[in-house]
Amino acid sequence: MQAWEAAKNALEKVLEAAPNEHIVIVCDNEKIDVGKAFEKGALSLELKTTLVVLAKPQTPRKEIPQTLQQFLDQKVDIFINLLSGNREETPFRIKLIKKQTSDHKSRLGHCPGVTIDMLTEGALALTPTEHEQIQSLATNLMKTLEDTVTVHITTPKGTNLTLSAKDRKFFTDTKLNWETMKWMNLPTGEVIVAPVEDSLNGKLVCDMAVGGIGKLRKPIEVIAENGKAKTVSCEDPDHIRRIKATFATDEWADVVGEFAFGINKKARFVDEFLETEKMFATVHVAFGANTDMPHGKNPSKNHMDLLMSEPTVKVTKKGGETVTVLENGRFCTEKQIQ
Repeated sequence: MQAWEAAKNALEKVLEAAPNEHIVIVCDNEKIDVGKAFEKGALSLELKTTLVVLAKPQTPRKEIPQTLQQFLDQKVDIFINLLSGNREETPFRIKLIKKQTSDHKSRLGHCPGVTIDMLTEGALALTPTEHEQIQSLATNLMKTLEDTVTVHITTPKGTNLTLSAKDRKFFTDTKLNWETMKWMNLPTGEVIVAPVEDSLNGKLVCDMAVGGIGKLRKPIEVIAENGKAKTVSCEDPDHIRRIKATFATDEWADVVGEFAFGINKKARFVDEFLETEKMFATVHVAFGANTDMPHGKNPSKNHMDLLMSEPTVKVTKKGGETVTVLENGRFCTEKQIQ
């Protein structure tokens, strides 16, 4: 698929772009090829298109550059962020997201670590029909998850976790919610919930990848108690250093913020976590910020996802019924959610 065509499909089918709307595309110098693809896709939809290219900084960004600030003070219908996915700039990206969506009127596609390859071969290389199919899948999975109170996650690598989703609503990044105006990642491919912040308990063994780090050389084990990561262990000292540095961002950075299912069949196990976390029939747990999710109360300045393979996920409903959603990395209700 042509990169610009994939960008056009995402703008039209996910963010519901319409002719004459104003779109501001923000990219790093190193992401200029992706920025140009989105620019061409936007112009093909007759959008009023502005491409803002940020110069590469000497140190990780902390403040919003003035070249971008001027657009945050204007009426913009759609923002697209095409930024590098390095962990050190996560607080900057969270700050930028809050500024772009503070009026609850602008739509946002946020893409940390996006590559041209995602648009031509990977999780963003979706036709309009494929976007509709993944949206339908998400809708049906959310129906399966309605009235969930507790979630139990196990994996062959040793994960054994429980969390509460009581009075927390599962949502999806695959289509725009005009009521909440929740920003979304591109590529899409998740069904997500903000867990009750003091509810995560047990052992999490992350054997695949971590947001901001990428593919792991050795598994990471986290012991959680009452929502908080109490201990972290790994045979790779660099993994340990980076995980602990993220958890030390602030007092909320090591508190659970997200649980999500991956549902994008085109998503691949690649270096960029933005695509990997969407892999079909995987799950991930994140620690840190979730105030932009329904009922989320974690105000951290950071957010870090840990991805697990071959999960078994069982949910218990308000009436006491237990439903197995995933078993060893296969959706038990796959026929129903297609």
